[in-house]
Amino acid sequence: MAQSTRTLILEQLKSARTALVEGLTVLRQRGPSKVQFWFIALLVGIAAGFAALAFRMAITELQSFIYGADDRLRLHSFATDLPWYVLLIIPTVGGLVVGLIFYWFTDDGRVRSVADVIEGAALQDGRVETRAGIASMFASLITLSSGGSSGREGPVVHMAGVISTWVSNRLDADGITGRDLLGCAVAAAVSASFNAPIAGALFALEVVLRHFAVHAFAPIVIASIAGTVINRLAYGDVTEFLLQTPGSLQFYVELPAFLILGLICGLVSLLVMRGIFLAEDVGGHLQSRLHLPSWLRPAVSGAMLGGIAIWFPHIIGVGYETTLRALTGDLVLHTAVIFAIVKTVALAITMGGRMGGGVFSPSLMIGALTGLAFGLIATGLLPTVSGTHTLYAFAGMGAVAAAVLGAPISTTLIVFELTGDWQIGLAVMASVSISTALASRLVDRSFFLTQLERRDIHLAAGPQAYLLAMMRAGAVMRPLGDPNGASPQAVQPLIDRGLCVNARATLEAAMPIFDREDVVWIPVVTLDDEGAETPVGALYHIDALKAYNRALAATAAEEHS
Repeated sequence: MAQSTRTLILEQLKSARTALVEGLTVLRQRGPSKVQFWFIALLVGIAAGFAALAFRMAITELQSFIYGADDRLRLHSFATDLPWYVLLIIPTVGGLVVGLIFYWFTDDGRVRSVADVIEGAALQDGRVETRAGIASMFASLITLSSGGSSGREGPVVHMAGVISTWVSNRLDADGITGRDLLGCAVAAAVSASFNAPIAGALFALEVVLRHFAVHAFAPIVIASIAGTVINRLAYGDVTEFLLQTPGSLQFYVELPAFLILGLICGLVSLLVMRGIFLAEDVGGHLQSRLHLPSWLRPAVSGAMLGGIAIWFPHIIGVGYETTLRALTGDLVLHTAVIFAIVKTVALAITMGGRMGGGVFSPSLMIGALTGLAFGLIATGLLPTVSGTHTLYAFAGMGAVAAAVLGAPISTTLIVFELTGDWQIGLAVMASVSISTALASRLVDRSFFLTQLERRDIHLAAGPQAYLLAMMRAGAVMRPLGDPNGASPQAVQPLIDRGLCVNARATLEAAMPIFDREDVVWIPVVTLDDEGAETPVGALYHIDALKAYNRALAATAAEEHS
């Protein structure tokens, strides 16, 4: 018995030794690469965190210099005491500076923001435009400091993308690594900007990468933590909105009211998004009709904002003071309604005028005002079964922002982290779920994906819709002369019938031809300076399908790894 026990122990020790040796081998061969990547993710997070912190501080300093406001939470109050012509001139001059920046440093005069980062993650191996992105950052800084009615998260997220793009290019990173680094930078920037580590990490996964792959989770969390630490070193461990009187929810009885609020907030978010797109279309039409220089368009929008600010200075900047007043119930019903309407109009003018900035912070403000107005009505009608009306402001704030961003998970969490009140979870979740479900059916999932759809970039439907646009016909074709390809004599009749595709065209343009025509292959041509078509190969239907399937498989493998 003792001998068998001794033998068993020796065998277990031998197995343990073998496992240890194998583990050390794996660590030597694979471990350092993962550890190295996590270290790079940490450095990217630190860089993005400091960039976001610097951007936030720069806004505060520039606002203080321009408006004389030494407290960003009381900008509205400071602006109220300024002469009317100052309120008119400041955003006009700011818009002129913004217009010149875009005119000199971008090809299309368009601000780069979250939508471009989403596009970079999906279609450009995690890269974004660097020159236009830096220009957008400075333009948005001028906009937010001089009276533009938008938010800071858009430029902060794209600025993070510029940082990760630089690192990815230095490392010659592949698509998966580039996207992961992009997610790390975005998470750190959002966390550093809002002191919201959980929401920052989930925002990068839910909005930018649009998947929750395990391999990306750890480095993104590391970067998000780094961004949060940077924020707290500068501002301390405090929430964005300091609330003194959190409310209580009359459980079960009051929840139907929050579901109704979710429906209303879904419609409000739709008005916000459609208002921005309408302003963009009207602005473009008027610019073309009046032959207005592109650099003058933001100045005209700035003048319009200045005119509104004379009567409603609460539209200036991000809107912290008004949001805080809504969350504390320091507004009456008609004031909350009017402020929400005016802020929506001001946001549309800012974004339609191509002044820069983001939509998240304005959505929080509009949502808080909407929720407060609803709460004042609901608690007034049924005071005996209602909690405080400020709870509805919380729920409305999350519901509108979540519907605009198309990000119910990260938005719900960021509401908790911005306020520090975790006791209102049911109310916020109920409103957010309904508003997001409604709004996502009426637009292309979110504001950002709808922006891309308007540029004919089809990401909302998923990889099966946009992967075809990533593959060129020239890269998949069989060249002329290929033993398994088409002969030069066989391609010309199809070209004469118009059944051909340019070598630089994507499979998105080629596949409908196969669906429409009963052909196995179609000629691939190039065009010379005079427009003459020269056949260079043949694109076979089976080859296109194989390339598409490989791309789908690679995407699925990344998203489930």
